[in-house]
Amino acid sequence: MTRLNELRLISRVAQMYHLEGRRQAEIAQHLRLSQATVSRMLKRAEAEDIVRTSVTPPVGTYSELESALREKYDLPEAIVVECTEDRDGAIMARIGEAAAHLLEVTLAPGEIIGVSSWSQTISKMVENIHPLKSAQAKYVVQTLGGMGDPSVQTHATQLTTRLARLTGAEPKLLAVQGVTTSREAKFLMQADPYVRETMDLFGSITLAIVGIGAVEPSELLARSGNIFSSRELSDLAEAGAVGDISLRFFDKNGKPVKTPLDDRVIGLPLEDLERVDRVIALAGGSKKIEAIAGALRVGVIDMLVTDKFTAQRLID
Repeated sequence: MTRLNELRLISRVAQMYHLEGRRQAEIAQHLRLSQATVSRMLKRAEAEDIVRTSVTPPVGTYSELESALREKYDLPEAIVVECTEDRDGAIMARIGEAAAHLLEVTLAPGEIIGVSSWSQTISKMVENIHPLKSAQAKYVVQTLGGMGDPSVQTHATQLTTRLARLTGAEPKLLAVQGVTTSREAKFLMQADPYVRETMDLFGSITLAIVGIGAVEPSELLARSGNIFSSRELSDLAEAGAVGDISLRFFDKNGKPVKTPLDDRVIGLPLEDLERVDRVIALAGGSKKIEAIAGALRVGVIDMLVTDKFTAQRLID
């Protein structure tokens, strides 16, 4: 009977706390118990199966897919968004909306944001961000060279400066070619004091927002001029490359694919990305499944924001 009496009191404490909404201090005073005893009883209530925790995900959320992604790819976090159409444009829009909300609620004061400026999905994120009033970032750093075809080269500059304005930060632009003509040209461009000032911040980035590309470049990147030739891309594929993060390529197992082409890219290397405290990748679409799977195995991504169609394919 002693145990039954004990469980009866524990049940009453749990009822007052969980169903009646009373604070622990109030319960302690009402039942003439210490607050420490109330706290212990609430823990016992769970251990004795008196209280059971149940989480019912709302319609339009995909906790099972998120759990499966975390488990399969040893991924710290995943966000899977609702999308009614299995089409690139619709997928990018929904991922962008979710990423914008995520940034708004998780950005810490003084953050240094690194942004991969040639991603259409990241562009959609920036379009959906509301100006932040509380948390103010320090810098928004462009992590891949932005010069290219004059008709589209302003895209990278506008994305970086707009994100900086929305987050209250100072933009740090990388106003050079993303892909140089030679290794020597890269060293020459990096010697520019303004370029050096931006690249020196790579080691201080606290939050990196990246896209994931297939070996075949996106329409935006192709039009920018910041790409390799068809022959060079073919060589990358033959070397086992399945995708890239800011033109740093990797194979299906997440191993970096190092070729002489790597020496011509002006941007954040994967080794530096690995040291960033929080890396959020935005990616989706049927053409990128192999690239996203490889990127998740690189081991630098802390959170993937994707859509339900892509998530299912990644799990299957």
